[in-house]
Amino acid sequence: MLKKTAVVIAGIFMAMLVSAVMLPTIADAGSGQDSGQDPIKLNYANFPPAPTFPCVQMEHWKEEVEKRTNGKVVINTFPGGTLLGAKNMMDGVIAGQADIGCLCMAYQPGRFVITNATSLPLGLPDAKTGSLVLLDLYKQYKPDAFKGVKVLTMFTTAPANIMSKVPVRTLADIKGLDLRASGGAAQILKAWGANQVGMPMSATPEALQKGVVKGLFSSLEVMKDFKFAETCKYATVTDTVIYPFAVVMNIDKWNSLPKDVQAVLDGLMDEQAEWTGTYMDNHVKEAIEWSKEKQKVEFIILSKEEKAEWDAKLTSITDKWIADAKAKKLPGDKIVEDIKMLKDKHSK
Repeated sequence: MLKKTAVVIAGIFMAMLVSAVMLPTIADAGSGQDSGQDPIKLNYANFPPAPTFPCVQMEHWKEEVEKRTNGKVVINTFPGGTLLGAKNMMDGVIAGQADIGCLCMAYQPGRFVITNATSLPLGLPDAKTGSLVLLDLYKQYKPDAFKGVKVLTMFTTAPANIMSKVPVRTLADIKGLDLRASGGAAQILKAWGANQVGMPMSATPEALQKGVVKGLFSSLEVMKDFKFAETCKYATVTDTVIYPFAVVMNIDKWNSLPKDVQAVLDGLMDEQAEWTGTYMDNHVKEAIEWSKEKQKVEFIILSKEEKAEWDAKLTSITDKWIADAKAKKLPGDKIVEDIKMLKDKHSK
């Protein structure tokens, strides 16, 4: 009897010992990220090459998200069109081919009517101002074009200028010249008499080499990022319009995120727009100096009289946009006035 009792007591003791050993493991299993719970993985697609500014901002955003969520979120980035291309970025994100995507809205002017109004010749002076104006405009109007996604941030290029294989000093020089551009910038080239050729920026280096185009109309950081300064030895400074970009997320993926993660992403919206605009403006200055010093690019400054002649040909573009917007039941006049007001606000 004593022997049986000893065996029972020993069994109870062993059970208690095993429970004591197991309890911390059970507690750890419910403690969240610190217990080795798998992080939330998000795929972020981008279309230009990795060294370009849309991808630089993507990597900065990735680092900030991973840091501010303490590793709870991990972002896998796909630059250079390796996951989604430039023209199918929005629909690819909506379809779930990527969780997040960066798109240039100028590539689809008819789809993103309101936000593309920032690419009208309205004198946005730099990328920082343009980025903050664009984001404020989106928040004010919440365009239907973005109903199928969650907007994470928006930003713009610096103002566009002409980069070419031949010098462009007058309107006579640009007449009939094959230049790459898209969106609102394309309309401007046509107004000046150039032959606008539409294509993604990523296709432009080959087009320049093959002589399909004689130059391009874009912000000047591409002189260095895409090495256009090696083929385009002339840059005509027009400082005319910007290209608007958006970073969007699949709405189902957004809704699946924990509230604390959503708060981090929302908290980065304005900050990322300003960071990207500031980075862009500084990078343009670097690209100009590099192009001058390393590639001997000539930067052509139009005289005041010549610039006035160029600008006079652009006034009808904004008028036409307003009329077209009204035909689509959009307040074209007010949108343009709001952009001007926001420009004054953010450029101070």
